[in-house]
Amino acid sequence: MTLRIVRLGSSRAPGEGPRLGTVRRPPRGVPREEFSSRDFYDVWLPQLSPSADLVAGAQKATTAADWSRFVKSFRREMAEPDCQRLLDLLALLSRTSNFSLGCYCEEESKCHRSVLRQLLQERGADLQPPARPG
Repeated sequence: MTLRIVRLGSSRAPGEGPRLGTVRRPPRGVPREEFSSRDFYDVWLPQLSPSADLVAGAQKATTAADWSRFVKSFRREMAEPDCQRLLDLLALLSRTSNFSLGCYCEEESKCHRSVLRQLLQERGADLQPPARPG
């Protein structure tokens, strides 16, 4: 079994399982009843998205130092007990189920989902390796 980290809205892989949307807001202009059929997400899990202030900071990040500050701040948010429990649950489920989680960002390395990948790896999650660019 495996957990995939995906870009929401991308085509689903065979056997991918349910998608969890770790985003602050639902997709714009998409009716709620079409979130799943249009490959966004089956379940919305905004608790694992950065706060609005952190999202704004990440979008403005232009240097490695900017990104490093974002990662440190997002890790601090994810250290909250409710987030810790969710991450522990996802890591446990990854060992027995196929599912995915994601965000809208085009490039994983410049997205909070790269930090979620690290946090889940630290918990022993069964993760599919990141997709290679290009």
